[in-house]
Amino acid sequence: MNSEAFAKACEKVIGRQRERKGIGVLSEKTLHAVMKEYYEPDSENHEVKVGSYVADIVGENGIIEIQTANFKYLIPKLDVFLEYCDVTVVYPMAAVKYLIWMDTETGELSPKRRSPKKMGIYDAAREMYVLRYALDNPRFHLRLCMLELEEIRYLNGKRQRGNPKKGSTRCDRIPTALLSEIVFDCPDDYRQLIPEGLSGEFDCKSFARLAATDLNNARMIVKILVYLGFAELVRKEKRTNIYRIK
Repeated sequence: MNSEAFAKACEKVIGRQRERKGIGVLSEKTLHAVMKEYYEPDSENHEVKVGSYVADIVGENGIIEIQTANFKYLIPKLDVFLEYCDVTVVYPMAAVKYLIWMDTETGELSPKRRSPKKMGIYDAAREMYVLRYALDNPRFHLRLCMLELEEIRYLNGKRQRGNPKKGSTRCDRIPTALLSEIVFDCPDDYRQLIPEGLSGEFDCKSFARLAATDLNNARMIVKILVYLGFAELVRKEKRTNIYRIK
């Protein structure tokens, strides 16, 4: 993690886009562009064809793919890329988010305000579960980048109910700082998913409580831990699965 390099990447990408399109009107993929610039400043290594697919970055450390959502679409590429070399998947996550609203008629931007929503390690559960088959591949690496970012949304929601924010469309996400980076380079690194205080037998509800996450996230994380051999199913009580850490 290099906060200074990340700040320079933000300045370079956002400055370039503002020069092209004007202040306040940025690319729809600013977050993706900044992450590429941060992980590989040499644009010659961006968008390189590997097999029948195009990789975000190909460099001395292998292939790097920036995936901001919907990891299921990454599976066909990942199957091919892992045959060639090491692959690092980078998942940018909004640990601190500020909301800015854009009037669709005037283009005017509202003052930013901090959103109560924030993401942590367990909010990556769904995406990690999709790629669970690759987590124990020695060529596979994962980076969860916890960011501070500004999210610009159009005021184009359900106006008929008097609330243009409800159901609104996201315009762009603009990263402003890299707060931390959670690294998974080998199967043992996924022990970071075991919440502090978890011991003995447990079910997904108790896991969710200790991890301070919702039940769906807990279920997927527990399945990942079972897949990797760090937890095992002990028995089933009525409709509840009981697990323990191995």
